[in-house]
Amino acid sequence: SGRKAIPVTRYIKKKSGEKTFTVYLQDPRVNPNQFNLVAVPFHDQTRGENVIVTNGAPNKISDVNLSLAKAQFAPLFEQLKKPRIAVLIGGNSKAYKMTPEITKNLCDQLNELDASLIITASRRTGEENLNIIKKQCDNNNNFIWDGNGENPYLGMLAWADTILVTADSTSMVSDAGTTGKPVYIVPLEGGSKKFDIFHNHLRALGVARLFDGQLDHWKYDRLRDAENVANEIKRLLDKK
Repeated sequence: SGRKAIPVTRYIKKKSGEKTFTVYLQDPRVNPNQFNLVAVPFHDQTRGENVIVTNGAPNKISDVNLSLAKAQFAPLFEQLKKPRIAVLIGGNSKAYKMTPEITKNLCDQLNELDASLIITASRRTGEENLNIIKKQCDNNNNFIWDGNGENPYLGMLAWADTILVTADSTSMVSDAGTTGKPVYIVPLEGGSKKFDIFHNHLRALGVARLFDGQLDHWKYDRLRDAENVANEIKRLLDKK
C-alpha cells in the first residue's frame, strides 16, 4: 500500500519472472493489471477482473482480538454503567473541520444520554477541542483516555454497546462497522464527494447512521473486509 510501494512491487514481480504474487491495498491509480490483486474501497473508482471492492478499510478487528481486549481492559471499563458509548474523535483534516462550536454541541448531546461515555481523541482533535471535551464530559461516569499507558482503543470497541465516530475518519468508522455494533457518524463541518459516497454506502448497508443526539439499537451484517480480501488471495493462489 502507498504510492512508493508501486514501483518496488513491479520491480520484484519482474525480477521473480512473474512468480511473485502481488497484492495492492487501496487505489493504485495505475492499471490494476500490474498486480495479481487490487483491493480498493467502494468510494474509489478503480474496477477490473482482478479488483476486489471493500466496503470500508480492512482492519485487525476480529472476535478473537475483541475478546482479548475485553479481558485486558476490564479494569478500566467493567465498572462503567450500561449502556457504554464509545466516542472516537478525530478532528481537522483536508476534508473536514472540527470547530469548538461543533465540539460543544457534541458534548451537550452526549451529556443528555443516559449512558457512560468512553472517549478517545486524536492529535487532530486539537488542544482547544480537547479542553472542551474534558471540561464538559470528564466525570465519574465517563472515561477519557489521557494518552498515557497502553492504548485502550480495542478495549473501547469491545466494551461499547454503541459506537460514535466523527465523520473525518474512514479507518475508525470501518473499525466500528467491523464490530457489528450500532455505529453513529458524528457530522463535522465540510466533507467531500468520496466521504459522502463512503458514508452513504455504509448507511445503505445498515451499518451506520448519522448522530443527531438520539440513540437506537439495530443489527446488521458486520463488515468483513480483511477476511474477504484474505479469502480472495487464497482463492487466487489455489488456482496457480
